[in-house]
This record gives sequence, structure tokens and C-alpha cells, in this order.
Amino acid sequence: MSDPLPSLNALRAFNETARALSVTRAAQTLHVTHGAVSRQLRQLEEQLGVMLFKREGRGLVLTPEGELLRASTSQAFEQLTQACDQLKRRAADAPIVLSCSGSFLARWFIPRLDRLQHQCPELKLHLTASEEAQWPLGPGVDAALRFAEPPWPNDADVIDLAPELMGPVMKPELLAGRSADDPACLYELPLLHTQSRAQAWPIWFDSMGLDLARMRRDQQFEHLNYMLEAALVGLGAAIAPAYLVEEDLRTGRLVAPWGFIETPTRLGLWMPQGRGDKRTDALARWLRASLRG
Repeated sequence: MSDPLPSLNALRAFNETARALSVTRAAQTLHVTHGAVSRQLRQLEEQLGVMLFKREGRGLVLTPEGELLRASTSQAFEQLTQACDQLKRRAADAPIVLSCSGSFLARWFIPRLDRLQHQCPELKLHLTASEEAQWPLGPGVDAALRFAEPPWPNDADVIDLAPELMGPVMKPELLAGRSADDPACLYELPLLHTQSRAQAWPIWFDSMGLDLARMRRDQQFEHLNYMLEAALVGLGAAIAPAYLVEEDLRTGRLVAPWGFIETPTRLGLWMPQGRGDKRTDALARWLRASLRG
């Protein structure tokens, strides 16, 4: 049978001292006396049979053994903090903190918040915008909506929601005098691009059998939302996910003359492993139904 682990207090005293390289500052952080931290460190070194710190000038430095332990305690205390925060939010019936890209938040989710609250009144959400490529999730975020191509990371639990549907959209006026039946008219139209979907136009051109060498590169935008705003004022044809332009198509502000194709990318509800619960399951069911609608 292995020896028992050192006390949690001793490991915490070590972790704070290793972070600050100061017993005094560690004591201040832990709200205990300098002597209490010193005793915990001494007992920890005696139990482990190694020196964790050495004096260098007027300060402390970690020994190689101390560096090894610091790497483990830092990760362990960070995981404990995250787990405790998660449990506190659940115990307090706190909302799910859901992250998604700013364009998806503004163009798809916010217009449907009333519907979500009516259909799932027990489901509380706090929505936050972030770069959709961010993984792992930031502190305090429970789940994220992300467009990504499988396979998923091993440290993620992903609920697959829907395929990405991509196609050209534009103001109806741009098609004046042109045949809407022939996508080759795109050779003549200004094309708008976005960094977040750099391969969207090439994929669509290839699916339609169009000559990629004739694809125009008129203007590129950092964010998809900016590109769609440019399309709405008639600067050119944009390549966009269908979910983000549903309202614009319904009202006739934009048209999608050649429809949308399914890409290898999937929209998923992403969570760290083991973080899913009945709230995220309910959210996933509502998202699937709404995306189909």
C-alpha cells in the first residue's frame, strides 16, 4: 500500500510559496502566519524526504524536486477550483454560461431567445461571445457552440447538432440583368471573403463545377459578421452559413439563388469531459429542433 499523501494544507502552502517564491506573500494569500506556512513546508519536506526550496541571495528558488511538485500542485489546484466553481453554480441553480461566436450570437441566437424562454422556461442561460475556435473553454464557461470539422479533441464532450450549410448570398439588385439560373455569373460579381471561412468559396466553387482560377478576391473581412453587413449594403456576394442569414432571406434583404451545400463542418455543443448534465441535454434538444426549423 502506498504512503498517504501529504495534507492538503501543506500542499497548498507549498503551491502558494512556489508561485510567489516568498513565504511572507504565501502567508498573506492564505491568511495565516509566516510561521504556519514555514511549519507546513518543513513537515512536507520531511514527509517527502527531499528539499523543495533553497535560499538564493535574499529570496527562495525551487529545487528540481520542487519544480516537479509545483507542476503537479498547480494543475491539481486549478482543477479543484474549476470543479468547485462548477458545483457551486449547479447548487445555486445558476445559468449555463454558453459561449459562441459573435456572429452566431447576434444573427441566430438572440432573435430566438424569447422562443427559448417560452419553450424551456426552466432553462437559464448566460450568453457570451468569443472566438469560436477557442478550446479549451475560458474560465467560468460551461459550454460552447462551435463550428468545427471532426474528429473532436479527446478532452471534449461534443453533442453533434447540425451540419454546416454554406452558400452565396447577396442583395437582389446584384442579380439585375443576370441569369439567376447560372452560378457562373459569379465570375462577374464582386466576391466578399472572411478569414474565419477562408475555404468556403473554394469549396462552393468546386461543388458547382466552377473554375477556381476565375474566382474573384475583391474584399476580405476579419469577421463573418462584417462580411454579411457588407453584403447587406450591396458591396458584393458573400459566402455564409444558412443559419446566419435566415431572417435576411425571409425578409428579402438577401437572396440565395443557388441554395446551400452541406460542408464537412458540424455545429456542436462543446463541453469539457464530464461537464454535461440534464440542463445541457435540454439545451441540445432545443437547439436541434430550432436548427431544423
